[in-house]
This record gives sequence, structure tokens and C-alpha cells, in this order.
Amino acid sequence: MAVSFQPIKPLLLTGSNPLSRWFSYIGLGIGVLLLLCSIQMYINIQQLLGGSGEQRKNGYDFISITKTITNETMGNLEKNLFTPQDVKELETQSFIDGVAPLMANNFRVQLSGGNLIPFVSDFFLESLDNNFIDTVPPSFNWAEGQNDVPIIFSSDFLEVYNVFAPGYGLPQLSAETATQLGVQVICYSPDGSRQVFRGHIVALSDRINSILVPKPFLEWANKRFSPQEDLRASRLYIKTKDANSTDFLNYLEQKHYHINKDKTRFGRVKQVLQGVFSGLGIFGLMVVLLALMLFSFYLQLMIARSKDNLQLLLTLGYSPNWLSSNVSKQFIPVYVLVVLFAVVLTQVMQFAFHHFIMFDRSELSPFIHWIILLVAVVLISLSLFTNYRMVKKLLHKLY
Repeated sequence: MAVSFQPIKPLLLTGSNPLSRWFSYIGLGIGVLLLLCSIQMYINIQQLLGGSGEQRKNGYDFISITKTITNETMGNLEKNLFTPQDVKELETQSFIDGVAPLMANNFRVQLSGGNLIPFVSDFFLESLDNNFIDTVPPSFNWAEGQNDVPIIFSSDFLEVYNVFAPGYGLPQLSAETATQLGVQVICYSPDGSRQVFRGHIVALSDRINSILVPKPFLEWANKRFSPQEDLRASRLYIKTKDANSTDFLNYLEQKHYHINKDKTRFGRVKQVLQGVFSGLGIFGLMVVLLALMLFSFYLQLMIARSKDNLQLLLTLGYSPNWLSSNVSKQFIPVYVLVVLFAVVLTQVMQFAFHHFIMFDRSELSPFIHWIILLVAVVLISLSLFTNYRMVKKLLHKLY
């Protein structure tokens, strides 16, 4: 036969002080609200700034790094070029998914527009693993003995050319026209002899600020036109899931590697915002814990003032476990309402942030993340478990 707790309830609350109870409820609500809002804003930051690196390919960011050149290292190629050990160390980092050296020509190169564009200039050539290039057409290959060299040209370089071309009486070029023009690639040996190749632009790259040729061509040309055998890269391309990762940026700063700050401008903002909301989340968690401690003091005071009534109930045969369970159940509605109220306010703030501040950006959802609901359930469970353990412990002392 089930025993009702209602006739016993007034005996336990006799002489209790409701002030500390309400302070604990208010503190719990404020702490839960701070914690949930901090977690939601942390998630918002990840969604807004998580993919703000260079143009992505298959879900990855690709970004170039160089060694920082100082007054002490100027002219010292041994310190300014990357060694194989540097590349291996980068490859072992958990936040880096791939590394490729951007190899450059080690001999004099001139590019000429021929008769159509009377323009000749010393320039440079580079090669990179095809997996790191954003646009690689099937024609981007070369074999020894082939006089025709495919070129991937930087879109930024084409834009620069179109800026200064009118001042030199040269025609401006569209992207479509540029990929149909042929150029001359003039390679010079140390003795002054030269060899001319026919170059044609097969694609434009929005990612690589360079003039790219196939790796087999540049490897052959460096051996053919340069006496230097030990060639090392001054630039590396990094493949990473998040170019704005704080671990990634801190590692580069620690190694004194230079990176275009405009490419990772959101990374520093991300670090600051993550620090702010992490601090607010920790503060909110502390408020929650303090509220639970305050409520435990209220329970201790309630049980201490109801000591005689409780001992009488225990003498009459009421089980300490039964009393503990029923006393704890009295606070379930309050805890659920407090946490649900905090969840609702978090949802209202998320909707306002999405609609009025971020103007319905597609990266964000107007609804709270499922992690918020999980944290709310955990907080309710933690509160009830803490109260049950506290009441049970105090009642067993009276038994």
C-alpha cells in the first residue's frame, strides 16, 4: 500500500526560512542562463568564423606560410628557407592535414607577350602539388622534350596587369581572353644561353598568387639551367580543416612563421570572443554551483529545524530512503521550471541575435543548438541528484 507524503510535508517545512530558498532559485536561474548563453554564443562563433580561411576545397582551407625575415636573417637563405625537417614537423601536427612546398625557379626567366602584347619582363615560375591547386585542367601536364608549357596564372596578377596596362599602352584582358593567349617562356642558363618555350594559360587561380607550371617541367628546368642541386622552398602551402584554428595560429606564431594576416583575420577575433564567452561560461557554472551550495544550506537548516519531527517519523517506521526520495521530489517542478525558463530566454536571445544583429545569415540557425538542451537536462539531473544525496545523508545521521 502506497503511503502519501502530503500529510507529512507540513511537518518537514515547519520553521524553515524561505528567503535562502528563493535566493538559491534566483542564483540558479542566473547561472544557468549565463552558462547556456555562453555555450550558444561559443557555437555561433564556431559557425560564423570556422571556415573563413582561403578558398576551400573538399572542406579544407589552403594557406601559404613563409619564415619571418628579420634584419638578422636577411640574406641568410639557410634560415629563411624551409628544410625537410621543417616540413616533417608540420606534417605531424594534429591540426594540419597536409603540407606541400611551393618550389620556385633557380634560374633567370622572362615572360613575353609576343607580337600581340609587346611586353617582356623578368618573372618567376613556381610549381605545387596539384592537390593544393584550386583549378587544375587535364592539360596541366608536361613531359621532357615538349616545347609547349601549360601555365596556371594568378587572378590577382591579371587584375594587377589590367591596372597598369593602359599606362603602358597595352590592352586590358578579360579572363576568357587571357586563357586563349600564348606567351613566350624564356629560360636563361648561367652562361647567358637561352631556350624559348611556348607557354599558354590553361586556368586562373584564385588561391595561389603565382605563375604555376607543372612540377615535372620546373624540376627538369632547374636541373637544366641551374648549377645548384640542393633546392629548398621559401613557401609552403598548408592544408587544414580550419585556418582560423587557435591551435594552428598559436603554433605558427610560436615557430615565427609568417602568414597573411588578412587570410586569418577572423582567427584573432575568434580567439578573443572564445576567451570572453568561455570566461562567462565558467562564471555561470560557478554561479550554478554556488546556488546549489546555498540550497544545500537551506536543506540543512530545514532538516535541523524539523529534527524532532523527522526522528518521530523514523521511529514510527518511515524509511530514510523513502523520506529522502519524497523530500527531493518536492523540488523537481521548481528546478525544471528554472532551467526551462533559462532555456526559453536563451532561445529568445538566439533568435534576436540571428535576426536583428546577424540579419538572418545562413551560417547561423535561429534556434538553439541541441547541446543547449543536453546541458539543460544535465543541470536538472545534477541538481536533483545533489539534493537527494544531501537529504539522504542528513536523514541517515538522524536514524
